[in-house]
Formats: sequence, structure tokens, C-alpha cells
Amino acid sequence: MSLPTPEVLKVSGDSRPNAVAGAVAALLRAHGRVEVQAIGPAAVNQAVKALAIARGYLAEDGLDLSAQPAFVKLEVEGEERTALKFSVYSFTVAPTF
Repeated sequence: MSLPTPEVLKVSGDSRPNAVAGAVAALLRAHGRVEVQAIGPAAVNQAVKALAIARGYLAEDGLDLSAQPAFVKLEVEGEERTALKFSVYSFTVAPTF
């Protein structure tokens, strides 16, 4: 049995990190995984900031995230572009006493 295809969030250099973080946290709560794609240094910067912010949002629910970066080729407006893809997964954090 294969896992369902994760939701894909495409981040640009103009994306608001807080908004992306909210979407990441919501998708992780609902599905346990999400894919975040970014092309270019500004977009990668916004994506990384969003993942850091999302960790704070998830901590309120006893969750954390793990992100695995990888390069991927994407077709954008008829041209092949190299993007950075973050495969993001949620996990439960053990309570501390």
C-alpha cells in the first residue's frame, strides 16, 4: 500500500512566512505530511522561515516537524527549473514532566 500524494505548497519570494506556516501546520495536523516547493534563494528563505514558525504553531498541540530537503526539476512556463523540495512530516513530541 502506497502513501497518498501529499499536498504541495509552492512558496515564492513574496510569500508571507506566517501564512505559509499556518498552512503547513494545518496540513500536518490533518494529514501528517506536506511538500513545500521553492525556486530561487528568496523563496527558499521564505520557506525555511515558514517551517521554523510552523514548529511553534505545532508545539501548542504537542507536535513537531521534520523536513527532508531535496532538489527536484519542475516545469515552469515551458521551462525546466530546479527547485528545492521539502518533504515535511509531523510527529508527536513526548511530554516533559
